[in-house]
Amino acid sequence: MAEIDVGHQANVEDQTHPNSCFPTVQFLQKLIAEVVGTYFVIFAGCAAVVVNADKEKVVSLPGISIVWGLVVMVMVYSVGHISGAHFNPAVTIAFASCNRFPMKQVPAYVSAQVLGSTLASGTLRLIFNGSEDHFAGTLPAGSHLQSLILEFIITFYLMFVISGVATDNRAIGELAGLAVGATVLLNVMFAGPISGASMNPARSLGPAIVSSQYQGIWIYMLGPTTGAISGAWVYNIVRFTDKPLREITKSASFFRYASTRKP
Repeated sequence: MAEIDVGHQANVEDQTHPNSCFPTVQFLQKLIAEVVGTYFVIFAGCAAVVVNADKEKVVSLPGISIVWGLVVMVMVYSVGHISGAHFNPAVTIAFASCNRFPMKQVPAYVSAQVLGSTLASGTLRLIFNGSEDHFAGTLPAGSHLQSLILEFIITFYLMFVISGVATDNRAIGELAGLAVGATVLLNVMFAGPISGASMNPARSLGPAIVSSQYQGIWIYMLGPTTGAISGAWVYNIVRFTDKPLREITKSASFFRYASTRKP
């Protein structure tokens, strides 16, 4: 019989105590998981970019793509069951637009993600300084319109995959991290040389803040956000079946927070 996800509803209600404006310990744990998860995703991915630029392309584009894909996969499996493993403001906003994530959590999640990205970028700036100080952010190689369209498409693709593995019980949830990591790898492989393959406003904003380089930053705010929202809504359109709605989870997490079986 189908497993019914009741964890998301509990997750929505545990933001604050009923008679208090202060967040609960559980919600703070989610925010910490988002900070730490985003930190390591950005640190590993941007470190590959910096090392490649400093060491005569030793990492190479395929190597950078693999690093991004692997670190996303690893962190999804590490904290997906705690915070949902968003690590990306575009993903959080897209889930909220579909009522699969509480809107009141969005500012806190986005702030945690940007903080994690900025801390990671700052760490790299401290490690690789002087002649080794290479900008690890994203810059359009061609026209702004070209990069904007590309960022929209690849983030649409990423969010469509995330929606499939994170919100539908018919998908194999245990392979969620692998599917999302592989999607990131593929996107970076072909879009990296053109737009930087951000797919994540925090990924672009963190290095920009640390290096004070904001050229074309609006592309990486607008493109991924609109792409993610579109990807989530398109999956919502194609996901409906003749099965009872209770058999399809509403969680915005790669893993089920809790489940019960109904005979």
